Amino acid sequence: MTTILVTGGTGTLGRLVTARLRADGHDVRVLSRHTEPYAVDLREGGAGLDAALAGVDTVVHCASSPRGGDERAAAHLIAAARKAAVSHLVYISIVGVDVVPLGYYRAKLAVEKQIEESGLGWTILRATQFHDLVAQVLGSLAKMPVLLLPAGVSDQPVEVAEVADRLAALSLGAPAGRVDDMGGPEVRGFRSLADAYLRATGRRRPLVDVRLAGKTYRAFRTGGHLAPDHAVGKGTFEEYLEARIGRTES
Repeated sequence: MTTILVTGGTGTLGRLVTARLRADGHDVRVLSRHTEPYAVDLREGGAGLDAALAGVDTVVHCASSPRGGDERAAAHLIAAARKAAVSHLVYISIVGVDVVPLGYYRAKLAVEKQIEESGLGWTILRATQFHDLVAQVLGSLAKMPVLLLPAGVSDQPVEVAEVADRLAALSLGAPAGRVDDMGGPEVRGFRSLADAYLRATGRRRPLVDVRLAGKTYRAFRTGGHLAPDHAVGKGTFEEYLEARIGRTES
């Protein structure tokens, strides 16, 4: 039986990866800052991390924070994984980290490079944004009386459960390097996604497209964060909304 450590194992993605692997009968350890017996802050490292990795065959690295610290956390994890003779490190990244000059994306790209140069067997999967994040962003924007949208920007949201299935499968295979990106089933303009969100939540808001400035906005406008050639996801944004809110009728 394979022993697998899932970092960020209580998060949106990590908890689903953990559930998939346990359902298949694998010994899965969950590492997060507040979950015993492997309550570890990866940014600090320490003896707790060594204990969490003892006897582990594979690590699925889902822990991440837009607030910073990902590179330091990865350095601690890689050093401890080497010490523990871990055979496979699987990492979830984001489509466009090498194109979109957003600070969080740059940090994810830097972690990719750390893993590639780690000397460990590794697999990296890049996915487009989860439905959950798109809904969260639209929910924040909809708090205003007018819903302001980035003009000319599209997205390709993917169902997080499908990404969890893919990560779980990759963790049970041999190290595969950088695998094909995983995108949602549709490239959708933000206005289309906003319309779907407002219908599902029963809200009415005027939609106003706003042109922004800067390299990051240009990269999003040109689709640097999209994977139209890898639209392998099945679940649509409307199906996501129906499952969580129950109102997607026109």
